[in-house]
Amino acid sequence: MNLHADLRQRAVVLPDDTGWVASPSVGIERRMLDRNGKEQGRATSVVRYAAGSAFPPHDHPGGEEILVLEGVFSDERGNYTAGTYIRNPVGSRHGPYSDLGCTLFVKLCQFDPEDSQRVVIDTEQAGWHPGLVPGLSVLPLHSFGTEHVALVRWAPGTQFKRHCHWGGEEILVLEGTFQDEHGSYPAGSWLRSPHQSEHTPFSDEGCLIFVKTGHLARESLSP
Repeated sequence: MNLHADLRQRAVVLPDDTGWVASPSVGIERRMLDRNGKEQGRATSVVRYAAGSAFPPHDHPGGEEILVLEGVFSDERGNYTAGTYIRNPVGSRHGPYSDLGCTLFVKLCQFDPEDSQRVVIDTEQAGWHPGLVPGLSVLPLHSFGTEHVALVRWAPGTQFKRHCHWGGEEILVLEGTFQDEHGSYPAGSWLRSPHQSEHTPFSDEGCLIFVKTGHLARESLSP
Protein backbone atom coordinates (compact mmCIF):
# COMPACT_ATOMS: atom_id res chain seq x y z
CA MET A 1 0.00 0.00 0.00
CA ASN A 2 1.27 3.48 -0.87
CA LEU A 3 -0.15 6.54 0.88
CA HIS A 4 1.77 9.84 0.83
CA ALA A 5 4.77 7.62 0.13
CA ASP A 6 6.76 10.17 -1.92
CA LEU A 7 8.86 12.01 0.65
CA ARG A 8 9.65 14.73 -1.89
CA GLN A 9 6.02 15.89 -1.77
CA ARG A 10 4.30 18.01 0.87
CA ALA A 11 1.55 16.06 2.64
CA VAL A 12 -1.27 17.32 4.89
CA VAL A 13 -3.95 15.23 6.61
CA LEU A 14 -6.63 17.12 8.55
CA PRO A 15 -8.62 15.41 11.35
CA ASP A 16 -11.66 14.64 9.19
CA ASP A 17 -9.73 13.59 6.07
CA THR A 18 -9.32 9.92 7.01
CA GLY A 19 -11.42 7.37 8.88
CA TRP A 20 -10.45 4.48 11.13
CA VAL A 21 -9.35 1.24 9.46
CA ALA A 22 -9.26 -2.12 11.23
CA SER A 23 -5.83 -3.63 11.92
CA PRO A 24 -5.07 -7.38 11.82
CA SER A 25 -5.75 -7.50 15.60
CA VAL A 26 -9.33 -7.31 16.91
CA GLY A 27 -10.11 -4.07 18.75
CA ILE A 28 -7.21 -2.09 17.25
CA GLU A 29 -7.86 0.52 14.54
CA ARG A 30 -5.65 2.95 12.62
CA ARG A 31 -5.89 6.33 10.94
CA MET A 32 -3.25 5.99 8.26
CA LEU A 33 -1.17 9.09 7.54
CA ASP A 34 1.62 7.75 5.37
CA ARG A 35 2.52 4.24 4.30
CA ASN A 36 4.90 2.49 1.95
CA GLY A 37 4.60 -1.30 2.05
CA LYS A 38 2.80 -3.97 4.06
CA GLU A 39 2.56 -4.56 7.82
CA GLN A 40 6.35 -4.42 8.25
CA GLY A 41 6.77 -1.44 5.91
CA ARG A 42 7.31 2.24 6.54
CA ALA A 43 4.18 3.71 8.16
CA THR A 44 2.92 6.69 10.15
CA SER A 45 -0.46 6.25 11.85
CA VAL A 46 -2.71 7.20 14.72
CA VAL A 47 -3.57 3.90 16.41
CA ARG A 48 -6.53 3.30 18.72
CA TYR A 49 -6.68 0.33 21.13
CA ALA A 50 -10.05 -0.66 22.59
CA ALA A 51 -9.98 -1.67 26.25
CA GLY A 52 -8.57 -5.19 26.58
CA SER A 53 -7.08 -5.35 23.07
CA ALA A 54 -3.58 -6.54 22.21
CA PHE A 55 -1.15 -7.17 19.37
CA PRO A 56 0.72 -10.50 19.37
CA PRO A 57 4.44 -10.24 20.17
CA HIS A 58 6.34 -8.93 17.14
CA ASP A 59 9.70 -7.57 16.00
CA HIS A 60 10.55 -4.05 14.84
CA PRO A 61 13.05 -4.48 11.98
CA GLY A 62 13.12 -0.73 11.33
CA GLY A 63 12.35 0.58 14.82
CA GLU A 64 9.17 2.00 16.35
CA GLU A 65 8.43 5.50 17.67
CA ILE A 66 5.35 6.17 19.83
CA LEU A 67 3.70 9.15 21.50
CA VAL A 68 0.83 8.15 23.80
CA LEU A 69 -2.01 10.59 23.10
CA GLU A 70 -4.73 9.21 25.39
CA GLY A 71 -5.22 6.39 27.90
CA VAL A 72 -2.62 3.85 29.04
CA PHE A 73 -0.48 1.81 26.65
CA SER A 74 1.36 -1.27 27.96
CA ASP A 75 3.85 -3.97 27.09
CA GLU A 76 5.95 -6.43 29.09
CA ARG A 77 8.30 -3.59 30.11
CA GLY A 78 5.72 -1.34 31.70
CA ASN A 79 2.70 0.94 31.48
CA TYR A 80 2.86 4.25 29.61
CA THR A 81 0.35 6.99 30.35
CA ALA A 82 -0.77 9.84 28.08
CA GLY A 83 2.17 12.07 27.20
CA THR A 84 4.78 9.30 27.23
CA TYR A 85 7.28 9.24 24.34
CA ILE A 86 8.80 5.85 23.45
CA ARG A 87 11.48 4.70 20.98
CA ASN A 88 11.92 0.95 20.47
CA PRO A 89 15.11 0.52 18.41
CA VAL A 90 15.79 -1.56 15.32
CA GLY A 91 15.51 -5.27 16.13
CA SER A 92 13.50 -4.79 19.33
CA ARG A 93 10.53 -7.02 20.18
CA HIS A 94 7.46 -6.63 22.39
CA GLY A 95 3.84 -7.66 22.92
CA PRO A 96 1.79 -4.44 23.24
CA TYR A 97 -1.67 -4.22 24.79
CA SER A 98 -4.01 -1.85 26.61
CA ASP A 99 -6.21 -2.86 29.53
CA LEU A 100 -8.05 0.48 29.65
CA GLY A 101 -7.77 1.54 26.00
CA CYS A 102 -5.48 4.15 24.46
CA THR A 103 -4.68 6.24 21.39
CA LEU A 104 -1.12 6.47 20.02
CA PHE A 105 0.85 8.30 17.35
CA VAL A 106 3.09 5.61 15.82
CA LYS A 107 5.93 5.66 13.29
CA LEU A 108 7.39 2.37 12.01
CA CYS A 109 10.54 1.50 10.03
CA GLN A 110 11.97 5.02 10.00
CA PHE A 111 15.06 4.75 12.23
CA ASP A 112 18.66 5.25 11.26
CA PRO A 113 20.12 1.73 11.61
CA GLU A 114 22.82 3.11 13.92
CA ASP A 115 20.27 4.64 16.33
CA SER A 116 20.09 1.87 18.93
CA GLN A 117 18.98 3.81 22.02
CA ARG A 118 15.71 2.87 23.70
CA VAL A 119 13.97 6.00 24.96
CA VAL A 120 11.07 6.44 27.39
CA ILE A 121 10.16 10.00 28.49
CA ASP A 122 7.20 11.06 30.59
CA THR A 123 6.65 14.49 29.06
CA GLU A 124 4.29 15.44 31.89
CA GLN A 125 7.31 15.39 34.23
CA ALA A 126 10.12 16.59 31.93
CA GLY A 127 11.52 20.13 31.85
CA TRP A 128 10.78 22.67 29.12
CA HIS A 129 13.21 25.24 27.69
CA PRO A 130 12.73 28.66 26.08
CA GLY A 131 12.43 28.54 22.29
CA LEU A 132 14.17 30.63 19.65
CA VAL A 133 11.51 33.36 19.72
CA PRO A 134 9.35 34.80 22.52
CA GLY A 135 6.25 32.67 23.13
CA LEU A 136 7.88 29.34 22.23
CA SER A 137 8.71 26.60 24.75
CA VAL A 138 10.54 23.43 23.73
CA LEU A 139 10.78 19.97 25.27
CA PRO A 140 13.54 17.98 23.47
CA LEU A 141 12.76 14.27 23.12
CA HIS A 142 15.50 12.75 20.97
CA SER A 143 18.37 13.60 18.62
CA PHE A 144 20.51 11.36 16.43
CA GLY A 145 22.51 12.52 13.43
CA THR A 146 20.38 15.07 11.58
CA GLU A 147 17.14 13.95 13.25
CA HIS A 148 15.67 16.05 16.08
CA VAL A 149 12.39 15.37 17.89
CA ALA A 150 10.61 17.71 20.32
CA LEU A 151 7.35 18.99 21.69
CA VAL A 152 6.91 22.72 21.03
CA ARG A 153 4.34 24.90 22.79
CA TRP A 154 3.24 28.13 21.11
CA ALA A 155 1.68 30.90 23.23
CA PRO A 156 -1.22 32.74 21.57
CA GLY A 157 0.01 35.23 18.97
CA THR A 158 3.47 33.65 18.55
CA GLN A 159 5.15 34.04 15.15
CA PHE A 160 8.30 32.34 13.87
CA LYS A 161 10.64 33.62 11.17
CA ARG A 162 10.62 32.15 7.68
CA HIS A 163 12.98 29.18 7.53
CA CYS A 164 14.11 26.27 5.37
CA HIS A 165 13.75 22.62 6.41
CA TRP A 166 16.99 20.81 5.68
CA GLY A 167 16.01 17.15 5.81
CA GLY A 168 12.31 17.99 6.04
CA GLU A 169 9.88 18.59 8.88
CA GLU A 170 6.96 16.60 10.25
CA ILE A 171 4.32 17.95 12.64
CA LEU A 172 1.41 16.45 14.57
CA VAL A 173 -0.84 19.11 16.11
CA LEU A 174 -1.74 18.00 19.63
CA GLU A 175 -3.63 21.04 20.95
CA GLY A 176 -4.91 24.34 19.54
CA THR A 177 -4.34 25.46 15.96
CA PHE A 178 -1.00 25.68 14.12
CA GLN A 179 -0.80 27.97 11.08
CA ASP A 180 1.41 29.04 8.21
CA GLU A 181 0.91 30.80 4.88
CA HIS A 182 -0.49 27.59 3.41
CA GLY A 183 -3.35 27.10 5.87
CA SER A 184 -4.63 26.40 9.38
CA TYR A 185 -4.20 23.03 11.07
CA PRO A 186 -6.38 22.19 14.10
CA ALA A 187 -5.60 19.54 16.72
CA GLY A 188 -5.28 16.14 15.09
CA SER A 189 -3.71 17.50 11.88
CA TRP A 190 -0.54 15.95 10.44
CA LEU A 191 1.88 17.77 8.12
CA ARG A 192 5.02 16.61 6.34
CA SER A 193 7.18 19.19 4.56
CA PRO A 194 9.96 17.88 2.28
CA HIS A 195 13.69 18.55 2.24
CA GLN A 196 14.50 22.24 1.62
CA SER A 197 10.87 23.38 1.84
CA GLU A 198 10.19 26.77 3.45
CA HIS A 199 7.37 28.34 5.43
CA THR A 200 6.57 31.05 7.99
CA PRO A 201 4.63 29.44 10.87
CA PHE A 202 2.52 31.15 13.53
CA SER A 203 -0.37 30.47 15.91
CA ASP A 204 -3.07 32.99 16.70
CA GLU A 205 -4.74 30.96 19.45
CA GLY A 206 -1.71 29.01 20.62
CA CYS A 207 -0.94 25.32 20.14
CA LEU A 208 1.11 22.31 21.16
CA ILE A 209 2.86 20.35 18.40
CA PHE A 210 5.04 17.25 18.07
CA VAL A 211 7.87 18.09 15.66
CA LYS A 212 10.51 16.03 13.84
CA THR A 213 13.14 17.65 11.64
CA GLY A 214 16.03 16.33 9.56
CA HIS A 215 14.75 12.74 9.50
CA LEU A 216 13.76 12.78 5.82
CA ALA A 217 17.23 13.66 4.60
CA ARG A 218 18.62 10.17 4.00
CA GLU A 219 15.57 8.87 2.11
CA SER A 220 14.81 12.14 0.32
CA LEU A 221 18.34 12.54 -1.00
CA SER A 222 18.93 8.91 -2.03
CA PRO A 223 18.71 8.08 -5.75
